[in-house]
Amino acid sequence: MAKLEICCYGIDCALTAERAGADRIELCAAPNEGGLTPSAGVLKKVKQLVSIPVHPIIRPRGGDFCYSDREFDTMLEDIRFIRELGYPGLVIGMLDAEGHIDLLRMKQVMEAAQGMAVTFHRAFDMCHNPQQALEQLTGLGVARILTSGQQQNAELGLSLLRELKQHSHTPIIMAGAGVRLGNLQKFVEAGIEEVHSSAGQSVPSVMRYRKAGVSMSADAEADEFNRYCVDGDVVAAMKAVLAAAKTAA
Repeated sequence: MAKLEICCYGIDCALTAERAGADRIELCAAPNEGGLTPSAGVLKKVKQLVSIPVHPIIRPRGGDFCYSDREFDTMLEDIRFIRELGYPGLVIGMLDAEGHIDLLRMKQVMEAAQGMAVTFHRAFDMCHNPQQALEQLTGLGVARILTSGQQQNAELGLSLLRELKQHSHTPIIMAGAGVRLGNLQKFVEAGIEEVHSSAGQSVPSVMRYRKAGVSMSADAEADEFNRYCVDGDVVAAMKAVLAAAKTAA
């Protein structure tokens, strides 16, 4: 049966995803940035409370995936920290200025993460040559590649996803970006072994008092009294689709 990874932003989301039947969690902070490294407190608490495999993302900032020396040193420190906590895997990705896999740094990542499963994230979708990148990541020994097939969403990228899968058993090609209950069957039919979804919903704040005219966001129009949460019912429904597909096979 295809595995379902759920992107979780915090401890409550992670516990919801686990209870609903997720196979694995990608743990992040900062959903508006596309996912950043979680805090030390979150990492410690999730390790204590969540039983299914959790792979934290190692990403020091939003924006592109070409990092300064200081940023990369920080990433190595974060890898050492989550390895010491006993996490089984991590999610990371980096490119050079020309849009190729940063091989020198990724070799250092693989050494620092020895014994952990490394997922190369959607930096892959920004790379110059996906076929060459697949060959390089295979040589590095990464466990999986999270990709939308170099399109805005994975449904649009299904053609490249199929092509990559035909050329790779390891690393696993995991479809992500816009993978939802409504289109999950398309990925099953394409033979995708793992799918990644936020399975999220917007949840209103419990605050009754709401100060007007003051915003903590640079975007003055942002609604700070709604937040992202994993929808356990959606996770369970996606798992049911995957289970039914296995039975039918």
